[in-house]
Amino acid sequence: MERNGGSDTEGDDTPLLHRGHEDKVTRAPACCSSRYGLALLSSLGFFVVYSLRVNLSVAMVDMLNNTRHSSTNHSGSVCPAHANPARPKHNHTASVYDWDSATQGWILGSFFYGYILTQIPGGYLAGRYGPKWLMGFGILGTVVFTLLTPVAADLGASYLIAVRVLEGIGEGVTFPSMYTMWAAWAPPLERSRLLTISYIGAQLGTVVSLPLSGEICFYLDWTYVFYIFGAVGLVWFVFWSFLAFDSPNTHPRISEQERLYITGSLKNELSTSAGHIPWRAIVSSRPLWAIVVAHFSYNWTFYTLLTLLPTYMNDVLGFSIQQNGFLSALPYVGCAVFAVVSGQLADYLRETCLYRTVTVRKCFSVVGMLGPAVFLVAVGYTGCNYTLAVTFLTISSALGGVSASGFNINHLDIAPSYAGILLGITNTFATIPGMVGPVIATALTKQNTIDEWQSVFYIAAAINVFGAAFYTLFGRGTVQPWAVHASYSHGD
Repeated sequence: MERNGGSDTEGDDTPLLHRGHEDKVTRAPACCSSRYGLALLSSLGFFVVYSLRVNLSVAMVDMLNNTRHSSTNHSGSVCPAHANPARPKHNHTASVYDWDSATQGWILGSFFYGYILTQIPGGYLAGRYGPKWLMGFGILGTVVFTLLTPVAADLGASYLIAVRVLEGIGEGVTFPSMYTMWAAWAPPLERSRLLTISYIGAQLGTVVSLPLSGEICFYLDWTYVFYIFGAVGLVWFVFWSFLAFDSPNTHPRISEQERLYITGSLKNELSTSAGHIPWRAIVSSRPLWAIVVAHFSYNWTFYTLLTLLPTYMNDVLGFSIQQNGFLSALPYVGCAVFAVVSGQLADYLRETCLYRTVTVRKCFSVVGMLGPAVFLVAVGYTGCNYTLAVTFLTISSALGGVSASGFNINHLDIAPSYAGILLGITNTFATIPGMVGPVIATALTKQNTIDEWQSVFYIAAAINVFGAAFYTLFGRGTVQPWAVHASYSHGD
């Protein structure tokens, strides 16, 4: 990695604390602080968000007529079946459906058709009216439609698709809202730590939701998957309503030391004209498009696994509904661990070792995109070696967690004042893989052969490699001129 000190065509990238702009700002303790409390609360929010997003992937296995099999009837899988305890008899009460593979693909991808609609509006509305209630009501709306999922499924596939689209509309505002909130709450030199703690909830939601959904389907029936996780979302909304605040200045219980530390560390990087949004400069910014391409590429792999991994476990590797959830969750355990560790390491390299932010972001992005590509391709060549297949999937997703401190946080580096809007733009493009990925993958795997799944893995890996290369060429680490009206650059 390149350290600070040499000439830099992007401008000085040295953290402010080492350049004298924040010498008078006293760092507030992290323990019991409001900013880390917000990180925990928002992490629980994203736990709910991803629980509601992925539980259908497991429930789908049990919602279909051709998967209502006994414990030993896995004759439809490519690999030999795995022994599993007999399912309790009382769990055969929920309805099952005769949906073909194309219909399944549309149902799994329909969430993202709503999700893509509210990305940019979410960033704009969060900046204009405040992120707290937009985030809260977005998740609450998703919870309500999750609770209606069993009713919609009984009415027909089209109704279920409509409900999933409405869930996506609610969830679409969550990430732009939270980026807007962090623009006011995250000191530059704690940015990687705070954001990785906040967004680790998404990985934990996946880790918990996948196996727990499998257990719920096994012992109860698939309808309870939506009722139980919906109830958890209602509880979170109550806590969010009373404990979250838009900024340090509106928080009634924050210490004065912490308030001054946060506002002082951010004073030179936020726009002095909050009502003005430089749309032309934003859409023509190469550093922003570098994030767009990286985000799109990474999400192609992420969403392919998120929506189709339970199907792969069942139809190819021959794991039952109960085993499926646990094994599908393992890759996200690794991703969660690596995301938190990478956040600590990234801020250490920037603050203590004085590495340039752009260098850290690019290195973490390359590891977090090329690593998953290599091991994802390797999965296709493991055949029926179940241990090796799950190991490679876990390593692939774990390395993907490193990108959490790469391009994923870069919005706040190049334009903190407009972080929510930028996240809305990049996440709009990054949602496209969730819309078309499952449809393309199901179209390529009609016979569920290992050769067909190799094609799916190769496509995802190639897109990842392209995204890593593009971001390495055009990514930047300093506040862009259009993003701040004062004559400062935070250089973080």
